Amino acid sequence: MDNSKIKRYTVTAALPYTNGPVHIGHLAGVYLPADTYVRYLRSNKRDVRFICGSDENGVPITLKAKKEGVTPQVIVDKYHKIIGDSFKEFGVSFDIYHRTSSLMHHQTASDFFENLYNKGVFTEEITEQYYDEKAQTFLADRYITGTCPKCGNENAYGDQCENCGSTLNATDLINPKSTLSGEPPVRKETKNWFLPLDKYEEQLRTYIEGHKEWRPNVYGQCQSWLNAGLQPRAMTRDLDWGVKVPVKDAEGKVLYVWFDAPIGYISATKELFEYARLDVWNPKAEEYYINQNTLQKGDWEDYWKDEDTKLVHFIGKDNIVFHCIIFPAMLMAHGGYTLADNVPANEFLNLEGQKISTSKNWAVWLNEYLEEFKDKQDVLRYVLTATAPETKDNDFTWKDFQARNNNELVAILGNFVNRVVVLTHKYFNGKVPMLMEIKPEDQEVIDELAAYPAKISASIENYRFREALSEVMNVARLGNKYLADTEPWKVIKTDEDRVRTILNISLQIVASIEVLIEPFLPFTADRLMKMLNYGGHLWEDAGKMHLLHRGHQLGEPQLLFEKIEDETVQAQIDKLNRSKAENSLANTVAAPAKENIQFEDFSAMDIRVATIVAAEKVEKTKKLLKLTLDTGLDQRTVVSGIAEYFKPEEIIGQQVSVLVNLAPREIKGILSQGMILMSENSDGTLTFVAPTQNHSNGSVIR
Repeated sequence: MDNSKIKRYTVTAALPYTNGPVHIGHLAGVYLPADTYVRYLRSNKRDVRFICGSDENGVPITLKAKKEGVTPQVIVDKYHKIIGDSFKEFGVSFDIYHRTSSLMHHQTASDFFENLYNKGVFTEEITEQYYDEKAQTFLADRYITGTCPKCGNENAYGDQCENCGSTLNATDLINPKSTLSGEPPVRKETKNWFLPLDKYEEQLRTYIEGHKEWRPNVYGQCQSWLNAGLQPRAMTRDLDWGVKVPVKDAEGKVLYVWFDAPIGYISATKELFEYARLDVWNPKAEEYYINQNTLQKGDWEDYWKDEDTKLVHFIGKDNIVFHCIIFPAMLMAHGGYTLADNVPANEFLNLEGQKISTSKNWAVWLNEYLEEFKDKQDVLRYVLTATAPETKDNDFTWKDFQARNNNELVAILGNFVNRVVVLTHKYFNGKVPMLMEIKPEDQEVIDELAAYPAKISASIENYRFREALSEVMNVARLGNKYLADTEPWKVIKTDEDRVRTILNISLQIVASIEVLIEPFLPFTADRLMKMLNYGGHLWEDAGKMHLLHRGHQLGEPQLLFEKIEDETVQAQIDKLNRSKAENSLANTVAAPAKENIQFEDFSAMDIRVATIVAAEKVEKTKKLLKLTLDTGLDQRTVVSGIAEYFKPEEIIGQQVSVLVNLAPREIKGILSQGMILMSENSDGTLTFVAPTQNHSNGSVIR
């Protein structure tokens, strides 16, 4: 879209399910890039509305409610507040954070469906869907699990495999079972209303091929869907929680969550302008986290139906098909709506080398982070932006979190700002000194500073936020180098006027950093404003040499960031490991017992305590170790398949339990005289079965 024609922006962020808090994967994938973009637009005096809200009608909510033994309303009320409060404290600057359980949303979604229904857009189809005979209910996709036909994951859902990311139909699953009863479902006929995506295939192809500037993952996935041929998709579901289908013969049916959820962007915008219209502030607006600072009167339709409005959807890659195929088809069918100009979808963020899993509690939850890392919102914002999975999956580790804070925020950005402000207070009583003679090395820095705003703008306008943040940090590096090269702490002894110029230029760099860093690190920008003692400037001011005038009084210096110690990050790593252990224990399914044996069979086994006195790998094998055991009776050789779990040198001296009267057996040319006993954990790891205290070799185990 030609930027010169843009009058306003509508920016949406994917609606999070209210079945749990948000985690760092959500932040890195959707909410931080969206917030950065919106803050940048506001700094450029653009007319923008930033829209989001809780998706409260999805099956995950009903699953959570059943698990906790409460109503879905209790769940959505609880997590809407947790998520909304977390976003607010983290500085995500929505104009409104709405709810799809609101009356406004239900009415908007119903009206949208009726519009398409009355136009004859939908087709009515009787299909076979999975039905739980024990629970006596049709099963929505998320109520069905089974084996993914594409990757073999045994815990895939009926609509998607979280392991490989494939979009599925419930009937694709191998060995499906109901999550309600655990029983295999049966197929039963039911009627639903379908959106004939195939009829909009050419329109969608023209629309998508007109946006080859989209990220390769987005454009490629859209082309893949189009090339495979679009099929009609059900827009209603047999469920009792959600927006009721507003037509006859639709008892027990609600709108498909991916029909009503994107309409949530529209209903939220309508709600926002309803509250803006009021002359008296309505406290209920606090439920929707309406931003009073940005609230302005206007017409919601301008932000959804005007051709001069730029619509941008920020989403994760698992939502591409819904925002680029299904929602545009809905808008085309309805008519009159603006289609998205861009859909910058990020890839996935992993955690400590593993896929983030809410069900396994393998995540860093935002609300917990905010409790445990007081006033460190910007550290997480920085790390997640610097490692954002923009073009490929990326990994968050606590060690990297610590390193980026200590080596970049503290040592580069914080160090530069602190030195400049401290030196100004020391030499000039905290007042901005006069710019004296400008030498060639000064002009070089001034010119380089002036080029940065446009460079950073280009990166942000093209949704390359990692690159943009890196360039902002380069401004701090520029300042550090300038100080190191000019050494004002030495020059002050012989040439005070020269120090005036050096510190004036350095302070202008700091002031520009305040403007440029605000979209990324708003809390840091606020602290910089207080330290520099001036109101925030707009983007157009950044890079210029007049931001701080001669004689302007600075505030007191303060540290922008503080070091994070090893103990702090180790505590977070230990917390994750506890979650892993607890989850593993909770999900352990014991192998079935073998057939009964007689007591005489057991008493015939002679199990003794022994000590490993030597160990080595068996040549040309991956799994076998040759062990020499002191059994108290003799020293003997035992071959054991534990080489993948233990290093030979680390187990010498280890006491074990060994079956000493097992008939000898030749393994890889070695005579093995016995078998050591091992315990296998649910994750496949092995542990020696051994006495908890040292016993004499040869002690009998009964």
